[in-house]
Parts: sequence; structure tokens; C-alpha cells
Amino acid sequence: MKTITLVLLCVLSLNVQSQIKGKWKTIDDETGKAKSIVEIYEQNNMLYGKVTELFRESGEDQNPTCEKCDDDRKNQPVRGMIVLRDMQQVDGFYKKGTICDPKNGKVYKCEMWIDAKDKNKLQLRGYWGPFYRTQVWQRVQ
Repeated sequence: MKTITLVLLCVLSLNVQSQIKGKWKTIDDETGKAKSIVEIYEQNNMLYGKVTELFRESGEDQNPTCEKCDDDRKNQPVRGMIVLRDMQQVDGFYKKGTICDPKNGKVYKCEMWIDAKDKNKLQLRGYWGPFYRTQVWQRVQ
């Protein structure tokens, strides 16, 4: 019985991970506008997300850097930046990782999961102490 349970957990784990990997359009939760495309990929049994494309208004810097970051991302181009790091699967969610907001340079604890009603939506929640903010990203087909 333990073997069957372990096999089922492994299969479910791989299924959730394969559902999350891929390209996602980030949506600004304040303006509702698309901001970027982030590609989520696996490395060392954890998930990471790299900005592959930016959507900028005319007049905005088309190749911004993370001037406000205070870690290894400081002054690095946002395009190509790994903004989602070290996400580990725990109980059907991805947790224990971080997400960086290149706009303000802040790094937040993060958890993410596929929306229960729509597998083409990814819920991401960034935590700063007891406070949190949730964004919904859309799968890129």
C-alpha cells in the first residue's frame, strides 16, 4: 500500500510540475496590463522563472535594468533576469522560493499553484512579512 501511495504521489508531483513549466504572461495586478513573458523551467528539482520578453509603452526604457535590486541582479537587464528562484513542491503547491519585482527591486517569499478552475492561469503570491499580494499569470499558447 505504501508503494502505491508513493507512486501516486510521484505521478501527481510530475503532473503539477509539467503543468507549471512553460511560458507565462505576467499581468500587472494594479493596471491589468501585460508586463512580460516569464519562462518557468526546472533545474535541480526546483523551478525557476526567467524574463524572456518585455512589453513596454513607447517612451519607456525598452531595455531596463534592475537599478533598485540589492542582490546579484543589481543593474542587470530585466530581459533575461531570473526573477523566480528555488521554488520547491510542497503539498501540491510550489513554495519556499522567492520572486523579485524588478520595478522596485524587492524580493518576496513566494508560492504558486495552477488555478483550480483554469489550468491556463497560474496564481503567484508574494509575501512580505504578514502581507501578501497575488497575481494571476496567463499561459502562453
